[in-house]
Amino acid sequence: MYYRSFSCALVALVFAVPLCWAQSEPPSAPAPQQMPSTPAAPAEPQFPPVNVANFDAASPTKADVESFLKTSWGYDPNRVWELYGIQKTTAPGVSKVTILVAEKQSAQQAATLAFFVTPDGKHLITQDSVLDFGAHPFENNYRLLQQRADGPSRGAAGKQFELVEFADFQCPHCKDAQAIAEKLVQDFPQARFVFENFPLVNIHPEAYKAAVWGACVAQQGNSEAFFKYASTVFAAQNDLAGQGADQALRNAANAAGADPDKIAACANSPAGKIAVDASMHLGQELKINETPTLFIDGRSLPMLAVSYDQLKTIVEYQFSLDK
Repeated sequence: MYYRSFSCALVALVFAVPLCWAQSEPPSAPAPQQMPSTPAAPAEPQFPPVNVANFDAASPTKADVESFLKTSWGYDPNRVWELYGIQKTTAPGVSKVTILVAEKQSAQQAATLAFFVTPDGKHLITQDSVLDFGAHPFENNYRLLQQRADGPSRGAAGKQFELVEFADFQCPHCKDAQAIAEKLVQDFPQARFVFENFPLVNIHPEAYKAAVWGACVAQQGNSEAFFKYASTVFAAQNDLAGQGADQALRNAANAAGADPDKIAACANSPAGKIAVDASMHLGQELKINETPTLFIDGRSLPMLAVSYDQLKTIVEYQFSLDK
């Protein structure tokens, strides 16, 4: 068996996409046994024996780390791991956690994942990212979204199970993601699906205006009207560029059963921008840096990062944790 380290630990750890590899060495430990170069069939990875000297930090505990990994990775029955060390560092109270992880179908390969846990045990640091840590790493986002994700919604009235999409009307990937959103609404009727505007104003000049028009459609109509508006805007997304933007928005408002003149007046008023600004601020607090981003009871995932079957598995798993 040979070992590699994560070059995209953040993605592999939280976003649930396939493991990414980059050459590196594992922590000090007894030498691993050599595995056959071409095994007859997939087998459980044979991790090397754990060196007890690698566990000299009091916090976090092994149980803390295992709970975190189970919550983060438990949706994938093909992924296996071995906790390989919880070590003190020269920074007071900061511990280094090392994990060996592999896929059952690739038993000869294992990855070394290392991250640092802050003294309060609430955060981990990996590469250039700071993430929530603990048995319930998505809890803070989950509660924040329950309290403040009040955009147009459909599906269940309750908030126990929530799917929250942050999207930009001028983003081509967001247009592609709408078919996924429709499937999620159909496959998870117990969930409340919320659309939050997150226009990327630095690269999409008409996205903010389209978001404000949509917010006004929702205010003067309802969520059903908004989703009709959104569907029309995405379908005519190319028209948002250039001089056709205003007419495209008027057409979308009309398709939603709204009066385009009244929507235009609302969009030009300060009140018309409040909902979009609040949604953008919420996205910034959640550290969103791309669209479309989906939150599954607080678990963040780039909406097109995995196949729909994989996404459905992750949703089912997260909902099972939050029953």
